Amino acid sequence: MKDRYDFHVDRVRYLDDHGVPLDTLPDLANHHDRLLAAYANMVLTRTFDNKVIALQRTGQCGTYPSVLGHEVIGTVIGQCMAKSDVLVPYYRDQAAQIQRGVTLTELLLYWGGDERGSAWAHCPQDLPIAVPIATQCCHAVGVASAMRIREQHRAVVCCLGDGASSKGDFLESVNLAGAWHLPVVFVASNNQWAISTPRSLQSGAETIAQKAISGGLPGHVVDGNDYFALTEVLTQALERARAGKGGAVIEAETYRLGDHTTADDATRYRSAEELKRAWEREGVKRMQNYLHQAGLWNAEKEQKLQSECKGFVETAVKAYLASEPEPPTAMMDFLFETLPAALQGQRERLAEKYRQGGVS
Repeated sequence: MKDRYDFHVDRVRYLDDHGVPLDTLPDLANHHDRLLAAYANMVLTRTFDNKVIALQRTGQCGTYPSVLGHEVIGTVIGQCMAKSDVLVPYYRDQAAQIQRGVTLTELLLYWGGDERGSAWAHCPQDLPIAVPIATQCCHAVGVASAMRIREQHRAVVCCLGDGASSKGDFLESVNLAGAWHLPVVFVASNNQWAISTPRSLQSGAETIAQKAISGGLPGHVVDGNDYFALTEVLTQALERARAGKGGAVIEAETYRLGDHTTADDATRYRSAEELKRAWEREGVKRMQNYLHQAGLWNAEKEQKLQSECKGFVETAVKAYLASEPEPPTAMMDFLFETLPAALQGQRERLAEKYRQGGVS
């Protein structure tokens, strides 16, 4: 006798590559203010992204990972999360962080190497940006465990890239989320490239979402450039998590339109033709096209929005560049709740040198 186990991973899409509905849209399409706010956040994020890259090229900011191509995913995450939820971001979540209340100046401080860039005034319980690959997944299940123990109706959103889904940290976290029935939703942005490694060489699995099955979680594949599809799936997953029914894994398909970071040159490992095809499917233009077709947008509104976003970004840049630098002791002040005795002497000597003007 043989028993057979059947599993299912759905794929959701409402808009075609040009923003034309493929099917009847969810009720969300009638919430015009929300749609317009989402598009405005996407444009602001892209405007900010362009400026930070320019700052890095002129030596005014550190190495920076472009969010180009991920604006829809981050915006949807920010809109769907409740204020009481906790965001556990990776390094390409600028759109979500802006939506959550992180200021542009705070983001600039972070990427400029200033510890104050992680002390977010409006969402202090959201975790700092995780640059190491997949380690934030372990932190996310830890936070979700605390929520479950306290019987809180909250959820954690843990963001990661497709490369991170091949790391043990992610797989172990998915297993724990399923075993402990934790309120955590993993959103994997499948942008097709883990630095220079294409998705086809990263895993033998047909989808990233199916890795949820090993942990007993539902898995969903979503067009990550489709605002309506991703909003529907993430909303349902978060409601399920807050209700105590456990987590989920959502694979949001998109494409990394820029280099991996400002230290990378993507032309060395991918073709111009592939990039051109990806630009034809990108999410911000798709959303703009939809809004035009729905009669909610026009060229005059677009010009005004672009001008406003540039103004917001320039104001934030001025505040960032005018910020007084922290003393060098700051690099020790935020590592431990209580500084270990072995480091106290080093800190005192560093502080003394700084007071004497010997280090800056």
